[in-house]
Formats: sequence, C-alpha cells, structure tokens
Amino acid sequence: MAGPLYVVGTPIGNLEDITFRAVRVLREADLIACEDTRQTRKLLDHYEINKPVISYHEHNEAERTPELMARLMAGAAVAMVSDAGTPLVSDPGYRLVTAAIESGIAVVPVPGPSALLTALAASGMATDALFFGGFLPAKSGQRRRTLEGLQTIPATLIFYEAPHRIVETLEDVEQVLGPRQVVMARELTKIHEEFLRGPVGEVREQLAARGSIKGEITLLIERGGRRVDHRPLAEAVEDAERSGLSRMDAIKAVARDRGLSKREVYDAVQVKQP
Repeated sequence: MAGPLYVVGTPIGNLEDITFRAVRVLREADLIACEDTRQTRKLLDHYEINKPVISYHEHNEAERTPELMARLMAGAAVAMVSDAGTPLVSDPGYRLVTAAIESGIAVVPVPGPSALLTALAASGMATDALFFGGFLPAKSGQRRRTLEGLQTIPATLIFYEAPHRIVETLEDVEQVLGPRQVVMARELTKIHEEFLRGPVGEVREQLAARGSIKGEITLLIERGGRRVDHRPLAEAVEDAERSGLSRMDAIKAVARDRGLSKREVYDAVQVKQP
C-alpha cells in the first residue's frame, strides 16, 4: 500500500508553535523531506524526534521528486516540511504533491503556522478578502508593473519581502498605489517581533532611517478598489501630499482613487490656488 504523504506545518519562529498532531506525525513518519536539514534538525532535536531526513528544496526538487515518489509507492510514510510555516506557501513541494495526487497517493495536510495569516490576524486590516502575492519581483520596473495590476483589487494585499528591498518596495507601493495604509510585520513570533503600521510614506521613512534592516518581513497593504470619498478634490490632493507624495503624484493618486482623469483633478486643484 502506498504513502501517505503528510504536508506538515511547522513553527515560523517560536518552537512552541507546533501542534500535538504535527509532532506525532513527525515521530511516526518513515522519512522527513525538508528544505534545509540543519534547520529542521533544530526542531526535531527540540522535540526529541530521531527520524531520517532528506533535503528537498527548489534546487533539487525535480530530481528528488522521483526518489520520494518511489519511497511513497513502496509504502513509506513521508512527512514534508519547509524551513518555517506551511509547505508550498512560497516554498517548494508543488511537484511532489501533484505527483502524489496523480499516482493516487493520499496527501494529508497537517495544519500549522503561516506567516501571512499570522501577520493578517494582528494587522488591523480587513480580513474578509485577501490577496497573497508571495514575493514581489526583485527589480523595481517589474515590481511596479505587478503592483499596477493589483491596484483595484478590493482585498488586503499580502507579500513576503526581503529586508534589503523593503524600503525600495515601499517606495514603489507609494508611487503606484498611492498613500495607502500598510503594515510591516517583521520577525513574527520571534524575540524581536515588530509591527509598523501607518501610511506607506511614514513607514518607509521609519525604515529608511534605520540604515540596516534584518529579519523576515511580511508586508500588508490596504485594500484597493474605489472608496467613497466625499472630500473636495483639492483637499484630497493636499492630504496625499502631506503623506509624502509630490504634487503630481498626489494628483495621479487621487485621480486613480476617484476614477477621474488627471486633468479633472489638476483643474480642481488649480481653481483653489489663490
């Protein structure tokens, strides 16, 4: 009898954040497939789990999948984990899961932590609809094009971001999406856990002033779509400027938010000028 393949959620930082079931499954598995065997070994040692491990990451996923499939077909119970959180969420594992399904092998999810949901729960942002985009492109041009395609989505936007790119990413968010509220969640569940909340320009300035930023980051951006805003156009532009945008970028942001042309907003601002 084949399988099963267990997809096991593990802590994203604090080793106490693991379920009783996950610990039991890891103890009973014949083999544990993990991204970094050294990282997973820390968790296994903490819970005194002595099971063989095998590396399974983005660079060897293609070659490892047939090997793991052979073990599953031979009847081995394989538990797949990522370095942190729920496997397959911006982590490897898709090839193995789809191969197992196509071969009729049971794929059993063992729920656990996820950085995106952990950040969302404590963010204070709308939770009724969300869009998770994984990691944004590393290059600014591609990143801005991606954000442009998401600007009218009526859902909280969630991304993972590298610490050395977060300031540049927030600058692109501000330029493309306007003066939205954002939440920067860093080092979730760890000793130096931090949340920065506020207009994107303010959060960007706080981070830029630090010089060096470390840790794993989850970025949440206020939902898009047209919001009802009854303020005079000139007042809306002034508020956008106060958040850090230039006059022209503020006009563009207000025009985008109201569904108007830039010329209409520009003319309204000019009328108010003394």
